[in-house]
Amino acid sequence: MPKKPPNHLAEQRYQLQIKNNLKRNFTAHLAHGLLGQTGFRLLTAPTFLPAYVLLLSNGSTVAVGIALAMQSLGMAITPLLGANLIEHRTRVLPMGFLIGAGMRAMVLCIALAGLLLSPSSALLAIYLFLALLGLFQGMQGVVFNVLMSKVIPINKRGWLTGMRNFLAGITAAGVAYLGGYYLIGDTPDPFGYSMTFLLAFVLTTIGLAMLLFVREPEPPTVAADVSLKERLSHIPSLLRNDPAFTHYFLARSLATMGRMAMPFYILYAGQTLGLSGAILGTLTVAFTLAGTVSNLVWGFIADHRGFRLAFLTSIALWIASTLLLLFSQGLLFNILVFIGIGAATQGFQSTAINLTLEFGHRDDVPLRIAIANSSSEVAGAIGPLLGGLLAAYLGYEAVFICSVAFLFFGGAMVNAYVPEPRWAKTKGS
Repeated sequence: MPKKPPNHLAEQRYQLQIKNNLKRNFTAHLAHGLLGQTGFRLLTAPTFLPAYVLLLSNGSTVAVGIALAMQSLGMAITPLLGANLIEHRTRVLPMGFLIGAGMRAMVLCIALAGLLLSPSSALLAIYLFLALLGLFQGMQGVVFNVLMSKVIPINKRGWLTGMRNFLAGITAAGVAYLGGYYLIGDTPDPFGYSMTFLLAFVLTTIGLAMLLFVREPEPPTVAADVSLKERLSHIPSLLRNDPAFTHYFLARSLATMGRMAMPFYILYAGQTLGLSGAILGTLTVAFTLAGTVSNLVWGFIADHRGFRLAFLTSIALWIASTLLLLFSQGLLFNILVFIGIGAATQGFQSTAINLTLEFGHRDDVPLRIAIANSSSEVAGAIGPLLGGLLAAYLGYEAVFICSVAFLFFGGAMVNAYVPEPRWAKTKGS
């Protein structure tokens, strides 16, 4: 259905609000990302959590795959619900606070499980809390990206994303070092991991509070307030009317299957290096700092050449780093590999999100985010399970080769069928 153009005066007022509050909103998003990402990276980095689950499960790679799959499964279920909750609202920030609080509560529960429960019970509890965390993350991925699309102009998003991730990465690297060396130590146990995740909870909670300073404008038009069932019925026509977006979200999902290797990078390296707190801390710092510094590069490429090029470049780097891991020997070589993986995965994550925002009409942004995120997280749920089975029966090398294949075909599909939406939109206007 064609969108009714907004009243020109109302649209001008809306754009003026964005301009007048840009510095304030940019700073608030920067502070939120700095503290929030610092905390969540302690939980989502491919080091601490896989090693913790391996410890609790007495060395089961399948258990590691299940843990990561539970989180992705939750994230696959709720993006469309998140879109339906906010797409008709002129202000989405209040819903963002509720969902953000739910995410942080799950991080707290993961930390407390290791302190209060036996290892076997803690493992089952972590499965549950990761699934619930994923449910909140699925909605959060829609809400907070819609908020950013409202308050940050398109030509500033690359800079914001780059600076936010750069600063968060520096802080996260320092916190990871302290967590690895002083909280987990040379003889890892559930208490050390739990204290690390408790620190993550504190940092992410302070980060959420930074959004109190955001001034959210009310757009002149929003989508109609309809039921989730009716909104789902609009998806086929949206996909038919925008083949570039359709090809993009399918290719992104295919490439996301490459995430199956993430929890197994550290376990593969640990075969020769061990999984002491010092090793975990060192490789987490390498992974995090690489993502930190590279974000400035990804942001520069995105603002000047578009997110599509940055997306494809990140996939190429991810493939090269994964293949290099197969030949890695010694700590220094593994540090170089984790630097490449950290830069690549951070680039993939940030560019995939921002590229989704550039297709189609503004009123459909929540639904497009939900479609892209849901399909990607379905792949993200299947990937770790498949990776765990491959690791158990065929070895880690099979996981990495399969991951590279998915990344290659996803990138090839974007390269062949998805033009840079920013330039395509400019030509069509």
